[in-house]
Amino acid sequence: MTPATTFAGQRLAVMGLGASGLAACRALLAAGATVAAWDDQAAGRDAAAAAAVPILDLRHADWSQFAALVLAPGIPLTHPEPHWTVSRAAAAGIAIIGDIELFCRERAASCPEAPFIAITGTNGKSTTTALIAHLLQTAGRDVAMGGNIGTAILDLAPPAPARVHVVEMSSFQIELTPSLNPSIGILLNISPDHLDRHGSMQHYVELKARVPTAALNPIVGDDDDWCQDIGEGLRLSNRTWVDLISAHSRGGQGWYAIDSTLITRAPWTGPAGAFAELTGIASLRGRHNLQNALAASAAAMHLGVAPQQIAAGLASFPGLPHRLEEVGRLGGVVFINDSKATNASSAGTALAAFPGDIFWIAGGKPKAGGISSLAAFFPRISKAYLIGEASDEFAATLKDQVAFVRCGSLEVAVATAAADAAGAGKAGAVVLLSPACASYDQFRNFEVRGDVFRALVARVPGVTMESRDGI
Repeated sequence: MTPATTFAGQRLAVMGLGASGLAACRALLAAGATVAAWDDQAAGRDAAAAAAVPILDLRHADWSQFAALVLAPGIPLTHPEPHWTVSRAAAAGIAIIGDIELFCRERAASCPEAPFIAITGTNGKSTTTALIAHLLQTAGRDVAMGGNIGTAILDLAPPAPARVHVVEMSSFQIELTPSLNPSIGILLNISPDHLDRHGSMQHYVELKARVPTAALNPIVGDDDDWCQDIGEGLRLSNRTWVDLISAHSRGGQGWYAIDSTLITRAPWTGPAGAFAELTGIASLRGRHNLQNALAASAAAMHLGVAPQQIAAGLASFPGLPHRLEEVGRLGGVVFINDSKATNASSAGTALAAFPGDIFWIAGGKPKAGGISSLAAFFPRISKAYLIGEASDEFAATLKDQVAFVRCGSLEVAVATAAADAAGAGKAGAVVLLSPACASYDQFRNFEVRGDVFRALVARVPGVTMESRDGI
């Protein structure tokens, strides 16, 4: 745990009692603060009570007594409208912050030299976060990984000079972290997402830009227009160096790739040139993983990890559940769980990872824009299997371009796609769950959706399942 000592002796309101909210309560209480915690849902309040966290209905609280409101990242700050606690806090003139802000204040007060890597981007941030942690761990470093992936940041060990915090940050978390100041700030890419929560693309881009802008060492993707503008803005603001990462072979302009070979920029503190080859690393298949691997490698080299150690760490990376995760095989057919692809851009990276013979399971709770942006990949798709609320919308987009069937449920989709892929008799055929949708119409979250997919694949007669050992 990281005690939040910068609020010792003060009283704070905490709204939202999921994992990060409860961790914030524990960190504040451990530091001698007073907490008034609330959740609109009874389940959250029950979890807090079971953890001996003081509960107070904030609708009847005296907000003049609070030093700040600690807001869970899933609760609207501005759009579609501010949560009622946000309005109360604004009226009282108190700060509205998140759990990562508590960590940043603690680091600044107790150990400002502690290494802190913050990673964001519309897609790829979880893989990059896990990959950085893996590269550092295999090099013998003390690593604390969390944030938007895995462990809530305040449940991690506290900042220390030899401990590297590797923290994934969503746009929701960034907007609640005004004093963000990482040692290394990584922005991978930007594409439209979460516009219902941020109101406009401009606001979403501004939030993402905060991570590299606030960092001592910024690392910025160079493969989309928004990130290119952010990188150029950093250079024009007299930053001493901005590391650019590109998966599209822009040689000489930073860290880049030629085919599947990773190249360091020059000049560098060590030897410049090729340092790793991703061919044959199943956990890093696909062009998007070139960008992830380049970003992770750049961050690790900034912390002194040798190129040969990075190459070995890339080769041993086990990958993440629910992100291009190979879960089983049936003869020449491979089953891929990409449940984490909750938008079209992310699904596009999965479709791009396979040259053809894709039996695509897609659908769920649709997001703005649908899947029309994926038209370039339609020739790779042998057939689509549509599930959830998006079925009719996706069917209209695919009509006359891709063969499809409305399956309704994931259970029907897996059974039908498995039979069709096996019947096609093509080595290298792929049954791909890459929904391009949120899961909330049928599943609690994308993890549950992916776990159900794995369980359904296991029921396919003759399938050989892959172990999750090491993940």
